[in-house]
Amino acid sequence: MAPSRRPSTESPRPLTTVLRMLRAPFAVLLLFGCAGGDYPPLAVVDSVDVQRYLGTWYEIARLPNSFQKDCACSTAEYSVIDESTLRVVNRCTERGADGGTDSATGKAFIVEGSNNAKLRVQFFWPFRGDYWIIELDEQYRWAVVGEPSRKYLWILARASRMDDATYTMLLERIRAKGFDTSRLIRSDCP
Repeated sequence: MAPSRRPSTESPRPLTTVLRMLRAPFAVLLLFGCAGGDYPPLAVVDSVDVQRYLGTWYEIARLPNSFQKDCACSTAEYSVIDESTLRVVNRCTERGADGGTDSATGKAFIVEGSNNAKLRVQFFWPFRGDYWIIELDEQYRWAVVGEPSRKYLWILARASRMDDATYTMLLERIRAKGFDTSRLIRSDCP
């Protein structure tokens, strides 16, 4: 006689929930596995004061990527782990009926000799990706982050909105660095 099975008291998770949970690890694989190519060098800012960079940044615009496909109003929060490592918590409001919040926590490792302008981010061990600060306001009101292949780019600000003059100026600078600004997606934060 076969052993009897008791019915589960837990309801199975819908496929969309399971896929959502797996999205961050696969996104990291895509992010770090697709870098490469023959691109001109990407200049970064001269230096970054890590203490001034800490805190919350709002996404103003980004190049399309698979791991933020359903995200609206994304933020990144940076805090210190030690002298060469930062904690990164990315959050976004998901588009759709439930409008829940999605988040991913990772680490950002400061690249030695970069004056803190180059980081290697890791959301899923052992994979790391380039996070280069290529534009930064003197008052740390906005920043632009990219990576050498020009596939990923984010315009960030301390406030959820950016004035049109600043945004237009950044588009010109980003375009001059070889990024396709026609593909940028503006954030829809209130």
